[in-house]
Amino acid sequence: MNQSIAPESSHLVSDFNDLTKEGIRQLTMKLGAADAGVVSIDNPDLAEEKKKILENFPYAKTLISFVVKMNQENVRTPARSVANRDFHLTIDETDHIGRKLAQILVEKGIQAVSPSTGFPMEAEMWPGRIWVISHKPIAVAAGLGKMGIHRNVIHPKFGNFILLGTVVTDLNLEEYSSSIDFNPCFECKLCVAVCPTGAISPDGNFNFSACYTHNYREFMGGFGDWVEQIAGSKSSKDYRNKFTDTETVSIWQSLSFGPQYKAAYCVAVCPAGEDIIGSYQDNKKDFLKNNVNPLQNKNEIIYVTKNSDAVSYVNRRFPNKKIKYVGSGLRPCSIDNFLSNLPHIFQRGQAKGLNATYHFNFKGADPRSVTIKISNQKLSIQDGLIGSPNLRVTVYSQSWIDFLNKKISLPHLIITGNFRFWGNPKLLLAFEKCFPV
Repeated sequence: MNQSIAPESSHLVSDFNDLTKEGIRQLTMKLGAADAGVVSIDNPDLAEEKKKILENFPYAKTLISFVVKMNQENVRTPARSVANRDFHLTIDETDHIGRKLAQILVEKGIQAVSPSTGFPMEAEMWPGRIWVISHKPIAVAAGLGKMGIHRNVIHPKFGNFILLGTVVTDLNLEEYSSSIDFNPCFECKLCVAVCPTGAISPDGNFNFSACYTHNYREFMGGFGDWVEQIAGSKSSKDYRNKFTDTETVSIWQSLSFGPQYKAAYCVAVCPAGEDIIGSYQDNKKDFLKNNVNPLQNKNEIIYVTKNSDAVSYVNRRFPNKKIKYVGSGLRPCSIDNFLSNLPHIFQRGQAKGLNATYHFNFKGADPRSVTIKISNQKLSIQDGLIGSPNLRVTVYSQSWIDFLNKKISLPHLIITGNFRFWGNPKLLLAFEKCFPV
C-alpha cells in the first residue's frame, strides 16, 4: 500500500469499492467535504472547459467536484486578517481533501489527480489563463450550486461560504449528478451595495478589472506593479512618498502568510443559502447593521486604475474611502491575449456616448483581422473585417503590444510607419479611454 496516504484515511482504501455516483460522493464527504458531485467531461455545460482539461489530463472522463465550508463569521468581520486566514486555511483543507481522494482512487487502479484549489498556478502562462482547471463551472454542472450576481457559486444549503475542489479521473460512470433547477441567489443586491469599487452592477454586469485591481492588489498583477514602483523609486524617501508603511507591511503579510484579499465583501454579506438566510430574514435591520454597514463605513484605501469607472464610483458612493491610482497589471503579451482581455478591462461608463466600429488589421508575426464595435456602452469583437468602419487601423502586432506596454509611444509608431489609421483620430483616443490599465 502507498505509505503516503494518511493513517486516518488508509482504512478507506480497503473499504471503498462503491464506484458509483453516490459511493464517490459519500467517500468525498467522509474525507471532510461538505458536499460533492460527479460530472462527465462530455457534459455540454463544460464544453469550453473540456479542451483545457484534456490538454493537461488527456485521460479525463469524470470530474469529482466538492465543496468545503468556511466559517461565515470569520469571513464577515471587517478585520480582514481574520477573513483572509479563514480563506487560506480552507484552501489548505480543500487541497488536502482533494489529494487524499485522488490517492485513494489511485490505490484502486484509477487515474486521478487533484489540481490546486487556488495557488500555485502555471505562472509561465501569465497574463493569460494561468489556472489549470475552472472549479466554478464544474461545481455548477455537478449540482453544487449556481453562480450568483457576484460571480461566486452559491450552494443551496451553505450559501457562498464555500471553497471548491476538483479531482480529475479516468472513471466511466453509469450515472452522473445533475445541476440544480433553481438559483439560490435571490438578487438582494447586498453585494452591489457593499462592493467598494462598483464592480458588481445591479443589472448583472461585472467589471472584472475594477474587482481585480483592488481586491487582488497583492496578487499577481498588483504585485508586479508594486515591484515596478520600487524599481522606479530614486531613493527610500521617494518610495515612502509612493507607499505608506502600512501598505508595505500589508505586502509583507501577503508574502509571508499568503496573498491577502483587500475586500471579498461580496462573499461576506451574501445571505443566500438554507443555513445562512435565517439571520437575514429574521431581522434585516440587524443584518445590515452587523454585516453590511461596518464594511461600507470602513476607512481604507481603494486601489483603482486612473480614468476607470471605479474612480467616479468610489468618489460618489464611498467618500470616506481613499482612492489610490495604481496599474492593474493586465498588460497583454500577444494579440490574442489583447483581444481576449478587452471584455475584462472594458469600462462601460467611459464608453458612454460612443458608437463606433473599428477595423484592426494586425500584421507581422502575429497576424489577425478583427472588428471591434462599441455601441450603447456594450462591446463586441468579431474575427474578420465586417461592415463599414468609423476607424481603420493597420499596425504591426509586436509594435502594438509594445505600445500598450508603454515601451514605445504612438507618435513613434506613426513616424516609423508601423502604425497607420484612416478616420477621425478622436475615435482612437475614445477607444483608449474605454480600456485603461
